[in-house]
Amino acid sequence: MKFATPLSALICVLPLLAGVVVAKPVARPQDITQGVTINGSAGTVSVTEGVTTGDSSSGSSAAAASSTANSTDLQSSLTLDPSLVATGFEQNGQNAPSAEAGQVPSLTSSNNFINFCATVSNLPLTNGLQIKSGSCNPAPMGVIAATTNMPASKFIFPANGATIPANKNFTIQMAIENLETGNFVNPDTNFFAAPQQVNSAGDIVGHSHVVIQALQSLNQTTVLNPSVFAFFKGLNDPAVNGVLSQVVSGGLPAGAYRLASINTAANHQPALVAVAQHGALDDIHRCRQCMTNEPAMRVKFASI
Repeated sequence: MKFATPLSALICVLPLLAGVVVAKPVARPQDITQGVTINGSAGTVSVTEGVTTGDSSSGSSAAAASSTANSTDLQSSLTLDPSLVATGFEQNGQNAPSAEAGQVPSLTSSNNFINFCATVSNLPLTNGLQIKSGSCNPAPMGVIAATTNMPASKFIFPANGATIPANKNFTIQMAIENLETGNFVNPDTNFFAAPQQVNSAGDIVGHSHVVIQALQSLNQTTVLNPSVFAFFKGLNDPAVNGVLSQVVSGGLPAGAYRLASINTAANHQPALVAVAQHGALDDIHRCRQCMTNEPAMRVKFASI
């Protein structure tokens, strides 16, 4: 990944990961329900720009799509294997014993939402791109990490309460656990384009990031703009002895800031874990200008 941002910017960003592009929408029909079949029960399929449609046109494209649909290789077949149909998706949760007052009904599906993006035809498919105006992503979530393998991070430096000089290089150090770091795909072509994976130990295969966001003051309560940041960097290298490091070249101007980690899977999607109730998967610090009589202004970091 090639993430570099000027330190003259004011605030931080959520995980925008490189060269965001505005994509031409991928052409697809309003109804693509025959594009993927269950139990092999659908008519002829054809392919337009890589998207399966329900047209009955003949020719080499239709023949190729039909061949793919009938493939015994589940990773190239356009047919949903019946053993993978999640029947739990058919109920909306409102009648479950655990239902709570005020909860909203879930969307439901009897075919794993395979054609969900057909319901938002005004949006382009994500198709591996970072589309600023929004998109619909057809990729499944993938392997969900067990509770014993939930990633977690903690900043080592700047330490809680540490004071560092303004406008001078410093190195962020962050301890990381339960994440096979150093794994990142091309964010310009494969953004959110594959399911989350785990390694043989059950840890998410992915990477982390550090992001620094400017604050008006240490006690600021107004919501920050996630599209502006003072410093952002994807940590592409594997951790060394469980620690990730990143130099902030030129340091930071004197002021108040927030430092956070963003732990993700290889395709840059947020880490997915097995339960809703869990501790934070990321760490965050605040820092503030140290008002001293020293000629050089300094920056002080404090944990929140």
